[in-house]
Amino acid sequence: MKRARFFNLCLALAFCGMGWGVLAQSKDTSSVQSISALKKQAASGDAKAQASLGFSYFSGRGVPQDYAQAAIWFRKAAEQGLTVAQFNLGGAYHNGLGVPLDDAQAASWWRKAAEQGLAIAQNNLGMAFRDGHGVPQDYAQAAIWFRKAAEQGLAVAQFNLSGLYDQGHGVPQDYAQAAEWDRKAAEQGDAPAQLVLGTLYYSGQGVPQDYVQGVAWLRRAADQGNADAQFRLGVFYDYGKGVPLDYTQAAVYYRKAADQGDADAQNCLGDAYGKGEGVPKDFIQMVAWYRKAANQGNAHAQKSLGDTYYFGYGVERDQAESARWYRRAAENGNADAQFDLGVMYYDGTGVPQDYAEFYFWLDIAAAGKPIGDNLEVANLEKVAKRRDDAASYLTKTVLLQTQERARKWLEEHPAKANPQ
Repeated sequence: MKRARFFNLCLALAFCGMGWGVLAQSKDTSSVQSISALKKQAASGDAKAQASLGFSYFSGRGVPQDYAQAAIWFRKAAEQGLTVAQFNLGGAYHNGLGVPLDDAQAASWWRKAAEQGLAIAQNNLGMAFRDGHGVPQDYAQAAIWFRKAAEQGLAVAQFNLSGLYDQGHGVPQDYAQAAEWDRKAAEQGDAPAQLVLGTLYYSGQGVPQDYVQGVAWLRRAADQGNADAQFRLGVFYDYGKGVPLDYTQAAVYYRKAADQGDADAQNCLGDAYGKGEGVPKDFIQMVAWYRKAANQGNAHAQKSLGDTYYFGYGVERDQAESARWYRRAAENGNADAQFDLGVMYYDGTGVPQDYAEFYFWLDIAAAGKPIGDNLEVANLEKVAKRRDDAASYLTKTVLLQTQERARKWLEEHPAKANPQ
């Protein structure tokens, strides 16, 4: 789960919000008269007017949108020490808007604003140190700048500082501190922090395990449209964790997340349609949602889509297409799909019969973590036995070559050999 987040480019003179936005203006400058007066003030050297004019060019308010002009006026104000202009100029360099993309320049201007106490600049400088963008990667420095902003009450910095405590980067690993900073951000309405805090209550990491609290925080994030929280809340309803088991509510939340493109939710919604849990049983809808998730690389959905073609559920039966989807899932580390693809090679179904390929995929499946309900894959000893039985079909040379190929595959796909 991604934790660290940048503030986006443009701040306003009256208030600031999320996004690469500009410190927004305190007065309307959209009229020709207002822009004319603003240009005169800016030309006279008024730093705030220069920053406001930069915002006008950046947003296209009252003048044609022109990032280069925006950067020029931000620079004039920034060189006079105006923090919001320094922040915005850093954002322009970070995004390559009106100036060449240059993370070193971005970090330099953010530092100027950060040293004057601008919390959002402190957060972004912390991010630069965390990721090594424009400065050498330095988690300790990241923690220093995140803390400065967090202690000013900036929710995104509190969330980012929590992430460092969670990972033990730049600070001692401390799950309780991570949860505490998450809570501070969550209580300000920060949806990603609410999501993480809900997940922490679910797992009992840094806080006492409490499914009810987990649901409460996930719901807050979900109500703000956070797709990950919507998906997880769907899972809670699907399994009755912290809420009564309710397939209908599970499907509702899966759909909310799925409609935002969340592949896990799309896969689960496909499962719901396939089982008729919370929604009417509908293989056509099942296949449609599996396909959406599969096309995003979701290994579970790729495996399930392979099943639909293998058995002809919601689609015309097509063994070759089944093998194609099993292969994609297998290459993404799904042990069930690795096993099924191997069996297809053994039987010559949808692919040419090839005992070496059968051995290859079962060797990989036996090394991985089984996922799903396939009874063969749920028992790694059975998978290994079937693999070893196939060795009698291979010459010693082919067997050694196949074992070496499987070994290399596992080395090249360490994460995929043990999918979560």
